[in-house]
Amino acid sequence: MAVTVKECLELQLLEVEMLLSMFPKRGEINLDKDAVPSVQRYLKNSDGALPPQLEYCIVLDVGEAKVKVELQVHLPHMYPQVAPQLFARSDALHRQQQLQLNTRLASHISSLDSGDLCICEAVQWVKDNSLPYLENSKISSEHGSKEVRVKEFLHRMWIYSHHIYRQELRKKIFDSAKKLNLTGFCLTGKPGVICVEGLQENCEEFWRVIRYPNWKHISCKHVVNIETEGNIDDIRLFHGFEDLQFEAHGDYGLRNDYHMDLGQFLDFLKQHQSGHIFQILFGVEGKLSD
Repeated sequence: MAVTVKECLELQLLEVEMLLSMFPKRGEINLDKDAVPSVQRYLKNSDGALPPQLEYCIVLDVGEAKVKVELQVHLPHMYPQVAPQLFARSDALHRQQQLQLNTRLASHISSLDSGDLCICEAVQWVKDNSLPYLENSKISSEHGSKEVRVKEFLHRMWIYSHHIYRQELRKKIFDSAKKLNLTGFCLTGKPGVICVEGLQENCEEFWRVIRYPNWKHISCKHVVNIETEGNIDDIRLFHGFEDLQFEAHGDYGLRNDYHMDLGQFLDFLKQHQSGHIFQILFGVEGKLSD
């Protein structure tokens, strides 16, 4: 018999309750306060739209030094019938060690039986397997002055959407950018435009998070990779993640169907050495506002 979304969500709530009992201290599990109630409301009345997918972060202490490693969890509505999306990160890990750790974590999770809850298993695996990567990261830091400087890449993504209105979506965009140390902006309204820049894996993680499970009318229009032997912060075009608000035109009623002043947006792009992006995003050359 096919497993339903409702049955999967019930299992997800059971697993969250178990995790909260395992990590009762404040700050050990970061979970949006409305995440569980949204699922509970759906389970009581499943005629409406599906609730937002469950997302949370578990903070683990690894080794005798109690190094903080975060396990970021994103659950598709059909988990555990489909695999969860997991990402382990730590400020104590270099990019390469973090990539290797997550590759092994994904391999381990894929080896487990489909249909079984596995976040507790993932937590234990991260606690048991993170230490060698943390130690290697420390050793490479201590000997860094004797080694050739590693080349870094600044990744910049230009994302276009038909519109961006919903507060819930905007919150996810800004929270994800902050969590992943990305700079750039979000232009709300119609059209909607997002730019993020930072480490490649962080940009790709941002892109995966915001478009999942199925954000229609969104596409990544342009990607830039810039190599540097210095700090990538020195070549960022943006120094924070901005909430762009320009003059709007159109219907301010229930449809919320208003258009941003693209002339002002073009001016903003030119101020950030990105005027050429306007044609990539919209297919036409822009004109500045009067």
